[in-house]
Amino acid sequence: MRQVINPQLQFGEQDIAAIVLDPKSRDDIPQLLRGLQHIYTTPELRARVFAILEEVIPEGRNGKADADTGRPGMEQWKILVLGVLRLGLNADYDRVHQLANEHKTIRQMLGHTGWADCEEDLYQLQTIKDNLRLFSPELLERINREVVSAGHQLVKKTPDAALHVRADSFVVETDVHFPTDINLLWDAIRKLIEIIAGLCAEIGITEWRQSAYQLRQFKKLYRQVQRLKHSTSKDPDKRAAKQEDVRAAHRTYLEQAEALLVRETRVRLVVSKVPAVLFEEIDLYLSDAERQIDQIRRRVLWGQTIPHEEKVFSLFERETEWISKGKAGVPVELGLRVAVVEDQHRFILTHHVMEKTTDEQVAVSLVEAALAGFPNISSASFDKGFHSPANQVALAALIPQVVLPKKGKLSQAQRKHEADPEFVDLRRQHSAVESAINALEVHGLDRCLDHGIDGFKRYVGLAVVARNIQRLGAILRQHEAERHRGPYLRAA
Repeated sequence: MRQVINPQLQFGEQDIAAIVLDPKSRDDIPQLLRGLQHIYTTPELRARVFAILEEVIPEGRNGKADADTGRPGMEQWKILVLGVLRLGLNADYDRVHQLANEHKTIRQMLGHTGWADCEEDLYQLQTIKDNLRLFSPELLERINREVVSAGHQLVKKTPDAALHVRADSFVVETDVHFPTDINLLWDAIRKLIEIIAGLCAEIGITEWRQSAYQLRQFKKLYRQVQRLKHSTSKDPDKRAAKQEDVRAAHRTYLEQAEALLVRETRVRLVVSKVPAVLFEEIDLYLSDAERQIDQIRRRVLWGQTIPHEEKVFSLFERETEWISKGKAGVPVELGLRVAVVEDQHRFILTHHVMEKTTDEQVAVSLVEAALAGFPNISSASFDKGFHSPANQVALAALIPQVVLPKKGKLSQAQRKHEADPEFVDLRRQHSAVESAINALEVHGLDRCLDHGIDGFKRYVGLAVVARNIQRLGAILRQHEAERHRGPYLRAA
């Protein structure tokens, strides 16, 4: 039976409420652990979070596995602790594995004392990977609301105090190399040869016994094309000769790719006793290779411009978008936009992963999501990228004060509205959202290391939860330090 955490302490286990954290440490780990400890030791908060964690169950053959039968698996509390540490520390799985097995205080938070540990109490790397993937974005959003509500209880003077929020978006990069049409063709051919050669070896077909040699030969052609540069000579004959060399190299590269595709397609038709999932993967890479061959031919040999909507920027992270936000020194970013809503207490109320959408398309839904969890929002500020006439009307119907500067030339009425002292004051405070974005980027959201769009959303959701738990821990530690200093020192 899988449990969130075993309520009965076993011999050698640590009471999480009794863990003492170094009050002078400025490292991230004590802040994260203090926030987690608060969740565990606050009965009402713990009950709500544990009720959500009970839904963190692996998939079985027929949907979700039965929580009451089968192997117990890792306790959900431990999954939450390790997930928060992974994103809160911007750590990879190897570091999380090391911390889970060797860091004394973290092991106490996981329920181990250290003196009675045995080999069964150590965590395996693959076990950590498998369990941290059980979170869904929806569950993480619900946990985040509980964490933020707990933080508000610590910082707000009254439960009904108004919230002033600010929203902005930034780019979370995917873990991809810089795309060119020739390296995307190399990726497609390489994966096809690796998959089909492996299949042939399993069923005894000798068609691809020299697959490693074929790959090396194809890669040589790829490197030759990659090294070629267009001529900068002022002599038109030299430029024309160099351009012909470039076309000839690309032509040879494409001919070899097409010859390999013919062989791969022939084997694809012969091999039949293969799982359908593997056939889908082969067919996907075949279509990728054919698309890249067509685009290289059109661009280099025929001199055409490839429309942006026809381009793919990664064969392995297909959700990747080519984003140019006009930042100085950052001409392009490869990833997805993420919009966040932060309040004046520096808690992130909600977020939204933007797939093929821009700021003005998510402004209303972003505020609606924030209001669903925190209805006492009295004002929201945005930058000009979120402006549209429809957004001005829709947002004004949702919240009392909307700070959304209009693009372009202002009318007299709009100029008067934006000169209002409250509007000006909230607009000046809007730039504080950049601090939240920077904190997210430092603590995990500089680059997403998980795969696929589901992994991307889970990664972002866990980063937001980890950031808010760290903020919760920082507030608690600050309050404890103030109590320790005493009233006279606080007054000074």
